[in-house]
Amino acid sequence: MEIEGSIATGYGKGAYFLGQEFYKSKFNEKCGFTPYPGTLNIIVPEEYLDSIKKIKSNTKNIIKSREGFGGVKYIKATLNSSKKEEIINGAILFPDKTTHEENYLEFIAEENLREKLSLKDGDKVKLIINS
Repeated sequence: MEIEGSIATGYGKGAYFLGQEFYKSKFNEKCGFTPYPGTLNIIVPEEYLDSIKKIKSNTKNIIKSREGFGGVKYIKATLNSSKKEEIINGAILFPDKTTHEENYLEFIAEENLREKLSLKDGDKVKLIINS
């Protein structure tokens, strides 16, 4: 499945949580990479929301909550930017606790994607979900 969306600034909470050893080690174990401490926030159009809800409810990929850390569902995905011809492997996160609206997706990867792909708010990207 392909989802197109626009880059948006988040609240900075992803940086804190992904900087914690608990999440770093779990994502390394389950996704094969240690995530950059921060998420790339992508606003998706309403037309994708039903499909995203189905993916979220059907995924078996879960990091269970522990010792004050909330649980996170995730699904592996790739990201393509319209600015650079490069495919980035990563994952879309569905945290149990979030302050984002449902049309915000949080993408993680090994590197700082804003820097690597020269992304700024409003830039278009495409997510390809590896289901």
